[in-house]
Amino acid sequence: MHHRLLVAAALCLLSTDGLAELKQSAPDGALIEHRYALTVAPEQAWEALIHPERWWPEDHTWSLSRAHLSLSPVAGGCFCESWPGGSAEHARVVMAAEPKMLRLRGSLGPLQEMAITGVLTVKLTPTEGGTEAVVTYRLSGDPSHALDRFVPVVDQVIGLQFGAFAGYAGQTAGPR
Repeated sequence: MHHRLLVAAALCLLSTDGLAELKQSAPDGALIEHRYALTVAPEQAWEALIHPERWWPEDHTWSLSRAHLSLSPVAGGCFCESWPGGSAEHARVVMAAEPKMLRLRGSLGPLQEMAITGVLTVKLTPTEGGTEAVVTYRLSGDPSHALDRFVPVVDQVIGLQFGAFAGYAGQTAGPR
C-alpha cells in the first residue's frame, strides 16, 4: 500500500481523543510514547500482548486479516504475517523479559519501504489496580525522510494499534 494512501486513511479514521505524548520529533528521528492503565496483572497483559492475532487492527495488516499474524516472544523471534501467496516481517524481537518487557526492531507498515529504523518497546509494570503498559516507538532515518512532517500520523496509528491491545487486555481508561 502506498504510504500517502495509508496516511490519508489514518487521518480520516482516527479521532484526536487521547493522543499520547510525542516526546521528540525531528527530520531524522522521533520518539512516541503511549501509556495505558490495564485492569489485569502483568502476566495476563503479557499473554494478550504476545497474541496480536487476537487484537491487532485488521486494516493494519498486509493481508487485511489479523488471523495471519504471529509473534514468537523470544530474542530473534518474528512478529510476522503469512497468508496464501505472501508473507511479511513486521518486526524482529530483540528482547523479551516475560512479563515485564518486549522490544521489537522493525519499521511498521509503510515505514518499511522507507528504510526507516524503528524500535518498539512495551513495558508492563505492576500497579495497585493491575498493570501500566508503556509503549514507546523510536524512529530514526536520515533528514531526507522528514519524519517530523508525518510522525503525528504515526503517533495516531501506534495509539490505534496499542489502544486495541489495551482494550483486549483490559483497559480501565483511555491512554494516559
